[in-house]
Amino acid sequence: MKLSVVILNYNVCHFLELCLKSVVTATSKIDAEIIVVDNQSSDDSCHMIKTRFPEVTLIENTANYGFSKGNNIGVSRAKGEYVCILNPDTVVTEDTFLSVLKFADKQDRLGIVGCKLIDGTGAFLPESKRYVPTPAVALKKILGDTDSYYVNTIEENAIGPVPILVGAFMIIKRHVYNAVNGFDEDFFMYGEDIDLSYKILKAGFQNFYFGATTVIHFKGESTCRNKDYAKRFNGAMQIFYKKHFSKNLLLETLISLVVKGLIVLNLQPSIDKRDVKSIVMVSNRKYKLIESVLPFSLIYKSKIEEVADHQQLILDNNMLTFRQIVSILEIHANNKTLTYRILPRESDFLIGSDNAVSKGIVIHF
Repeated sequence: MKLSVVILNYNVCHFLELCLKSVVTATSKIDAEIIVVDNQSSDDSCHMIKTRFPEVTLIENTANYGFSKGNNIGVSRAKGEYVCILNPDTVVTEDTFLSVLKFADKQDRLGIVGCKLIDGTGAFLPESKRYVPTPAVALKKILGDTDSYYVNTIEENAIGPVPILVGAFMIIKRHVYNAVNGFDEDFFMYGEDIDLSYKILKAGFQNFYFGATTVIHFKGESTCRNKDYAKRFNGAMQIFYKKHFSKNLLLETLISLVVKGLIVLNLQPSIDKRDVKSIVMVSNRKYKLIESVLPFSLIYKSKIEEVADHQQLILDNNMLTFRQIVSILEIHANNKTLTYRILPRESDFLIGSDNAVSKGIVIHF
């Protein structure tokens, strides 16, 4: 078997459904398996998988084991030469796996391959390619200097070696994953992707950013950016520092003080509200039920020739491919007034996200 796609899920049923539809399509020409590990979700995730995706291997955990252990459980069941660690709030395109695997097969001492990630508005996510966050680099990042944190020397659509990749999308040979003992289960959530990337570098493998394919990562679906988030993230980074770096009392004290100050202040990421003044349905058919749940009359178009400010585009996956949907988001990424909803193929809901830091939106019809 060539590829095992491992998806760890926790209470994001609708995003998972969209994700699985994209993965099923993207693996149709590959000898592949799809494994979903559910961390004791309280929503309808498991029922949805059993009824809509019977070909998917479902592992139902009896507790929420966190990101690291959950993914390790999935990989332990995998049979593929390669493993893809994939978040449930992602959308891959029809050629994502084909293009990444073609590139991966040509590399020697290959570690992890990551790809270009965009959020639900088409904005590039800079965490797609990062440097090693040493304590000094992390302190600069906390204070607002990201030049030594993100790898800005490689263009968004380019390909090149990078130290650290993000756990939302990672492709790695299964024997390499096992050789470094996978994700460190001391990390419950956050930091585990940094740790795995760094362990693989230290083992003599090379990680790559592959910007020739793009994946949507809606983000923020399994967590909220609040005080608890700051505490968990800080705790994860402390584990990382103690594991990989010599003790630096001054830097560790400075980082701890800054993070504690941020926790006390409870500073929230700024969110630009995107007002909607018209809604365009990109489709070759009309949906009366969708019209009944929206605040505006729908404007139907079979293709997008131009957009207006403050429009919301509903992208019909019954007509548009995932590649076309991603392309639309990328083409109009500079228009900061646009919002998007996706109608997944053969589904009764619209789904999307207007920013990278808060919960997404699901509209039933």
